[in-house]
Amino acid sequence: MHPFCKAVESGDMDAVTALLADDVVFTSPAAFRPYPGKAITDHILRSVTGVFKDFTYTREITNPDGRDHAFVFTATVSGKNVQGCDFIHFDENGKIDDITVMVRPLSALQALAEAMGPHFEQTTLETAKK
Repeated sequence: MHPFCKAVESGDMDAVTALLADDVVFTSPAAFRPYPGKAITDHILRSVTGVFKDFTYTREITNPDGRDHAFVFTATVSGKNVQGCDFIHFDENGKIDDITVMVRPLSALQALAEAMGPHFEQTTLETAKK
């Protein structure tokens, strides 16, 4: 299992943070615009670990060069079963510089967006202060 997946599944968010590049960009399945920067990405990832329940990675797909990964996962959010995928790109230094998350079905995405809404608002405000 990839170190990113191990860290997420075990709840070791400090290890996840250590994998992030300073210029990482997070693209949410529910938000129109991406969120650039390590601080906001870290906050989003830490927040979502509190929203998802029974989170587990079920499959890993890796590009031969090792810099692009697709990590398929399952979880529940607000009682809805979620299937999703984290598309991760690693820069030349081995740090994550791009995370795009996709989630299905629509009802689970809606539940996720509702549960994460307050966290995104808080994240935006905190990031604007820095």
